[in-house]
Amino acid sequence: MALKGFAGFAIRKVVGAVITIFAIVCFNFVLFRIVPGDPVRLMFRDPRVSAQKIHEMYERFGLTGSLWDQFIAYLRQLFLHGDLGYSFARRAPVTEVIIDRVPQTLLLVLTALFIAVIVGTMLGAIAGWKTGTKLDSAIISVSLTLYSIPIFVMGIIILLVLSFYLGLFPLSGMYTIGADLTGWAYWKDVLWHMFLPTCSIVIWYVGEYIIVTRSSMQDVLDQDYIIAARAKGIKESAILLRHALRNAILPVVTITGVNVAFAISGVIEAETVFGWPGMGRLVYASVMSRDYPVLQGLFLVFAVLVVLANLVVDLIYGYIDPRIKVRSE
Repeated sequence: MALKGFAGFAIRKVVGAVITIFAIVCFNFVLFRIVPGDPVRLMFRDPRVSAQKIHEMYERFGLTGSLWDQFIAYLRQLFLHGDLGYSFARRAPVTEVIIDRVPQTLLLVLTALFIAVIVGTMLGAIAGWKTGTKLDSAIISVSLTLYSIPIFVMGIIILLVLSFYLGLFPLSGMYTIGADLTGWAYWKDVLWHMFLPTCSIVIWYVGEYIIVTRSSMQDVLDQDYIIAARAKGIKESAILLRHALRNAILPVVTITGVNVAFAISGVIEAETVFGWPGMGRLVYASVMSRDYPVLQGLFLVFAVLVVLANLVVDLIYGYIDPRIKVRSE
């Protein structure tokens, strides 16, 4: 693909992503204005609270005026100040509440997806390479079984067996409470707590990567360049790694961007089951407390992450796949 053609392709993708994000912002504003319940009233359950105090809180949270005035104020606060509102339940800015949880969630999700991509791609390539053998049947049977089990069910099973009954791993949390650890000792403790929630996500996603890679590998093996490579006497291992796998992983790149969206729903389940202090658990806690500003902020952050992930995947795919024809006009 020529650089000029790719530049035009990239610009169109970026513009499309910006438009999508603005549409999400609009939808995000409307969605949390039509949900039932009055969050300000939930903050003041005491009937002795004066009407003046309640009105002051409405003004503070930008809930007075027409819907259009609220929308303009929302856009101004969001784009000019990065202000996502104020948490009713935690009495703190939503931006601070979410930022405190972002590193934990990214650590869990990115680690799980990275492991799932590596393991799933390699097993799928082996299954596709050995199509029709007992090894292929075993790999595909296990992958289909694991892929059919929801993350929260797998998480509960893992938690019961490895933590509750065997006591090999902690039941919840990100680190040992009360332990004054620093340096490598701290990260070792974090990895110890992180092992089970990561496994629950990896086990679910690895099945999908196995299935996709196996199917793609089977298609690649029928191509003329693979037959030509074998005719030249190239070793089978070299054909697998340099020719077949290189082209078979293109669909893997595509589904990785899509899986970011599914990882968000999966991380909510995993963090809730294992008590991991990330954005997923924050979603659950905010739903239970009807903390609409936090939910609104989380929805926006999750949606933007999905759009950006798909944008990156589109750009990578468009750059590495020479079969994609784009026009710079």
